[in-house]
Amino acid sequence: MPVPSVLNSLAHKPLLIIVSGPAGSGKTTLCDRLLAEFPSAVRRIVTATTRPPRPGEVNNVDYHFLTPGDFLKRVEVGEFYEWAKVHGHYYGTLKSEVREPLYQGHDVLLNVDVQGASAWRDQTRADHTFPGVLMTVFVTPPTMDELRRRLEGRGKDSALVIEERMLNARHEIEQLLTYDYCIMSGDREFDYTRLRALYLAEKMRVRVRS
Repeated sequence: MPVPSVLNSLAHKPLLIIVSGPAGSGKTTLCDRLLAEFPSAVRRIVTATTRPPRPGEVNNVDYHFLTPGDFLKRVEVGEFYEWAKVHGHYYGTLKSEVREPLYQGHDVLLNVDVQGASAWRDQTRADHTFPGVLMTVFVTPPTMDELRRRLEGRGKDSALVIEERMLNARHEIEQLLTYDYCIMSGDREFDYTRLRALYLAEKMRVRVRS
């Protein structure tokens, strides 16, 4: 007996997974682990930025590193789904990076800030590519003191940059209620167990498509 078409539709529903959180929340590590565990199902989107590469970062692998002029030209011709200026640099998601994997039935994972997440909510309402696919997760440290400890422990930023990131974090955390899910960060294993559970639950959820 053939499988009813409604069951086929449930088996091939891609997700657009948005993960956000303040710098130091651990969201990048969580995304990397999800990609490593589900390499055939989840595709990482390489976003574009005008910030300079950090040691060890590779162009077109970690980011598409663009000059400010090139970035803004691409904005003008409509190549981005969303873009924003954060910490003095432009960041954005190219349309070409998202459409193809979704059309192929893969889940797409995006690590973006709260501005980017807001833009994606608008996109999913306006673009027929995205009905019923969006899943948003916010990762936050349990306290601001813990966030400061993590930022200082990374050894990547000056005291001035840390203060800027702390100020931005307060604004970002205020947007928490606009997300589907929140992970109150504990340790890395605790956090990943929860992100993994959310992902698997969403794959089983009956999603209403417009």
